[in-house]
Formats: sequence, C-alpha cells, structure tokens
Amino acid sequence: MTQCLEFYRCEICGNIVQVLHSASGTLVCCGQPMKCLEPQTVENHEMGEKHVPVFGDYNKIMVGSVPHPMLAEHHIEFIEAVSQDKKCLKIKFLDINEEPSMHYDCDNDFESAYEYCNIHGLWMGQK
Repeated sequence: MTQCLEFYRCEICGNIVQVLHSASGTLVCCGQPMKCLEPQTVENHEMGEKHVPVFGDYNKIMVGSVPHPMLAEHHIEFIEAVSQDKKCLKIKFLDINEEPSMHYDCDNDFESAYEYCNIHGLWMGQK
C-alpha cells in the first residue's frame, strides 16, 4: 500500500515518483515494483558534505549546514517543503552550479523539508 507523499524510485531506470493519493496498488516501472525511499535524517560525518535540509532565516531552506556540492557528478536534484497539515507543498528543481537552497512563502507553516542527492538519496529535515 502506498501512502500520500511517499517517494518511490525505479532501480532500473532511476525514475522517481511521489504519491499524491494513498492506495492499495503497487507502483511498477520497467516491469518491476518500485522501491519506497526512506528519507535519511542523520548525517554521516565521514562523508564530508552535509545533506539534511536546514530551515534558516528569512524563510529559506538550505541543504546542509555547509552547502552541498552542485557538480554534474554529485548534486541535489530537488528540494521540497511540506506544511504541517500536509496540504501544501513547494518544490524547487535545481540546476548544476545553483545554490542548493529554496525560499518559501511565509504564509505556509512548512515544518518538513526533503531533498534528493543524485548519489546519497533522499534526506529529510524538520523545522
């Protein structure tokens, strides 16, 4: 069973989808079930770079307390903010060499943020 706002990834082609409606079906891509991505929340200090999204001043979400690299071979693909009631989402897709951050509207009470690193996967941070 899928749950609303879960992320799934195809282990063959790399497609990533997010569930917008909970259902009992199985998500399939390239002929096999997709893998549900469990967001990581604790940094491994041996990796060097930081991945957990951090809520900063002026309604800004940054990836890591130290900016994450944004290189063709290693980068953040997107940042997503989720409101406390899970009724409002904001997503920003990032380009290579762009700062790994996102500004959001202060009218929404965003409390969780997700980001996806092309090498290290899905990460989540809380306000």
